Amino acid sequence: MPVELIPLCTLEVTLADPMIVGDGPAGLRVIFEVEEATVEGERIKGKMKGHATADWLLVHGTVGTLDVRATFETHDGALVFAQYNGRTDTSAGPGGAPIYVTPRFETGDERYSWLNAIQAVGKGTLDGNRLSYEWYELR
Repeated sequence: MPVELIPLCTLEVTLADPMIVGDGPAGLRVIFEVEEATVEGERIKGKMKGHATADWLLVHGTVGTLDVRATFETHDGALVFAQYNGRTDTSAGPGGAPIYVTPRFETGDERYSWLNAIQAVGKGTLDGNRLSYEWYELR
């Protein structure tokens, strides 16, 4: 049975300057705080809530591994927690390769409870401090 990709949303992110923790036992640790983010789709629309959103990037060799957590407030007042992990090839430098991610969601708002049950995938591009993703629901 083939996998279906159902459009979920576009995510537009503005990143702060990176904090380079440096080379540790697991690789080069870089933290990107998020200054702002918006989600736009037919089934979900909103923007980042609060300031506790960041990407804890780990680079080992030419592989960048993302660990991102964010809270969004929908246009109609629901809070949605999103967490995604992903990978990118860092050999060409920042923005040199697509970023592939697997978002998951949590919410207690009944209007968006369908998000709790889905697995999403996404592909993103980095251009300077602007990050753009297209996210899809897997079915």
